[in-house]
Amino acid sequence: MGVTQCTIAHALEKTKYPDSDIYWKNFDDKYHFSCQFTADILAMNNADFIITSTYQEIAGTKNTVGQYESHTGFTLPGLYRVVHGIDVFDPKFNIVSPGADMTIYFPYLEKDNRLTALHGSIEKMLYDPKQTSDWIGVLNDRAKPIIFSMARLDHVKNITGLVELYGKNAKLRELANLVVVAGYIDVTKSKDREEIAEIEKMHELIKQYDLHGQFRWITAQTNRARNGELYRYIADTKGAFVQPAFYEAFGLTVVEAMTCGLPTFATCHGGPAEVIENGVSGFHIDPYHPDQAAALMADFFQQCKEDLSHWKRISDGGLQRIYERYTWKIYSERLMTLAGVYSFWKFVSKLERRETRRYLEMFYILKFRDLVKTVPLAIEDRH
Repeated sequence: MGVTQCTIAHALEKTKYPDSDIYWKNFDDKYHFSCQFTADILAMNNADFIITSTYQEIAGTKNTVGQYESHTGFTLPGLYRVVHGIDVFDPKFNIVSPGADMTIYFPYLEKDNRLTALHGSIEKMLYDPKQTSDWIGVLNDRAKPIIFSMARLDHVKNITGLVELYGKNAKLRELANLVVVAGYIDVTKSKDREEIAEIEKMHELIKQYDLHGQFRWITAQTNRARNGELYRYIADTKGAFVQPAFYEAFGLTVVEAMTCGLPTFATCHGGPAEVIENGVSGFHIDPYHPDQAAALMADFFQQCKEDLSHWKRISDGGLQRIYERYTWKIYSERLMTLAGVYSFWKFVSKLERRETRRYLEMFYILKFRDLVKTVPLAIEDRH
């Protein structure tokens, strides 16, 4: 077609599950790794330019492999072997970080814009002692700040890990309540095997650590306007947001929480390590060392108790970080500039990459077309 093609992957699956290439056959019926990895290789090599959210997404760190870097060379035993799958030093790579919608996610201090009409439903969701299919658990002490987290209920997002580290740390439980918004509470409502396992684990943790009175579990919420006000309501309690994932490609909820003025603790594995300046605009936590993460949170709330300005200092640091780098205005301006630059470059250099495109067409016909037939449509999957 002759158009300038841009690829924005958001999250490549290969680095989320360790050794997923070597053991692809074991998980292909559920995750379709063979088809996903093939599609990713085709997309990144066909693109004229690639947009990533962070540097780590491209080349990782000194201790970790980047998402794109992991596609440089790998083997799917019995299917194919990739040699020089992508060049992470290719000038088509660009870092342009997304932001949060400022009409929905804005600082808690903007009183005139606050959605106070939603406070009644938010307070009911957080504090209503009646147990329903939408929430369980009771917060006995409403004067405590709230540790808040909101994510899918799966293994990678590690919400159950957050609940467990909270349950184990007596000091943290004394200083703050815990509220999580994730998945279903009723295990019979879920059709996903991984989510079902996490739901069952969550119920076990509530019993094991006797979290009644300090913990609230709310089902997944889809009302974005209310979610934005929920972040700000948590900020009113002088609480904090926690993103405990084992790996997070970028961390949009981290940006949303920081945009609302919530001090944020987020995984050091992935994008949040770049979004947050540790100790300045938030804190890095390692989900593989939960005891240290819990101690860090407990120390933060203890400092806030002794010095009221400490909470505001981290909150303000987070807001400053957002305004400097993570807004849609910055993103859109940068994206439009890059689209123009790469289109012009393609035109003046007459860059056709004919050999590469012919090889990719062959790879598509010989491998990808057969692989994609093994992936059921969403409507077929439900039946």
